[in-house]
Amino acid sequence: MSYNLSREKTITTTEPETDLAKEYGATEKVPHSQARNMSFMDMLATWIGANANNGTWYMGGVVAGCAFGGAIAVTLIANPIAYLIMAMVGYMGYKAGTSTMALTRPSFGVRGSSLPTLVNLTSFIGWTAVNTFIAAISISFLLKDSVGWAAFGEKGSAKSMIVGILIMSILHLASISLGHRSVKLIERIGMILVGILGIWETIVVLQNVSFSQIIHWHPSASLSLPFGTAMDTMAAFSLAWIPAIAEFTRYTKNKSSATVAPMIGANVGLFWFAFVGIIATIAAAITTGTYDPNNSDPSTIASKLGLGWLALVVIVLTSTTANAINLMAAGISLTNLTKKIKAMPALWTVTVFAVLLTFVPLLFGSFLDSFIAFLDYIGMVLGPLIGIMITDFFFIKKRDYDVPAFEEVNGKYWFTGGFHWPAIVSWAFGVAAFLLLHTMEFFKASIGATYPVLILSGLVYWILVKIRK
Repeated sequence: MSYNLSREKTITTTEPETDLAKEYGATEKVPHSQARNMSFMDMLATWIGANANNGTWYMGGVVAGCAFGGAIAVTLIANPIAYLIMAMVGYMGYKAGTSTMALTRPSFGVRGSSLPTLVNLTSFIGWTAVNTFIAAISISFLLKDSVGWAAFGEKGSAKSMIVGILIMSILHLASISLGHRSVKLIERIGMILVGILGIWETIVVLQNVSFSQIIHWHPSASLSLPFGTAMDTMAAFSLAWIPAIAEFTRYTKNKSSATVAPMIGANVGLFWFAFVGIIATIAAAITTGTYDPNNSDPSTIASKLGLGWLALVVIVLTSTTANAINLMAAGISLTNLTKKIKAMPALWTVTVFAVLLTFVPLLFGSFLDSFIAFLDYIGMVLGPLIGIMITDFFFIKKRDYDVPAFEEVNGKYWFTGGFHWPAIVSWAFGVAAFLLLHTMEFFKASIGATYPVLILSGLVYWILVKIRK
């Protein structure tokens, strides 16, 4: 199946200089002019930085429960599918010039889009908290080496973790201080740092444990992860970036920057750091004789393998590159709920909420359990949502959205009282289908439930729309 992404006509306008510094709200269309200031390399760096970080490493450690062969297979199957879909939504953002959540208005209705926006808001605040917590673990190890405080996992580590979370929060505020422009700068620097870290840590791991040992290692039966469950976990991880993509592609100059660049960047970053996480976690299991997915975070593994303080510092910095994107998506989503808050105050607001959420794992048990439960939630709600968005834009509206109508009361996207019930019903159907299929042995052992539910939700939406006509 192919789509004719024909060359769009470029509109040349003269734009005030102040527009170059403007951060556009969710439903504001970024014009085809100097405001479109993100190049192919900017997008490549942004999406390498999005995935070449501690969260991806941690994901590699989690799916290592499938053993090396299974973990690599999951990585090579689940992620290219997700990033092909991301490229499609990236094109939607480039074409319409609005944010991802604004793009839900033609399918869910002007008011109905608030439902996926709330989910998206909680999702990206949650991702920020996840990455912040993992980076705070690195800071706790640095504090142990420098001032003797207990590191994460040791008795009395709460103090070092709290300090770590506060340090990361300051870095996050700096990373989004100028909106997408500061994110662009941080991602350029981050791409270089993660490249150095990835190469170095791969070499160190393979110096400690042979590749043959890694390939032939298997977890105990009690810790083994079913292939389909790993597929759902990895798919949720990668699909979670899709609601952020238009926040950046709306600023791109051409279609290849909006589609090809993020697809390549996200895959490269994901493959690389998931691979590092897989082999590092397995190497630590071989070296210590114990595989514990609770301790597959990069800081604990780096400490076990003796990678030193520099690795911990780079892990902290790469967390900042990933969370800059998370916070951009969350903040702009907030402006889709209300126009009373402007883009920059929205970014600061979601950063504060993310700080508060980061403390939750300190209060309620295992971080791994919280992480897996969060990913199940992501897969459950985002898969059906994305299926509906893709179906509406490419198959029902034929790649033609009327952006001024995004805010019109009683306009073409108002539907029934501001809600488009076929989309809402299809979304609810998709969530119910995920809950059912996710627990079935066939899906747990094979393809997982996320992608089948994504397709099924889009199909149900298409049928309901056709019936209403």
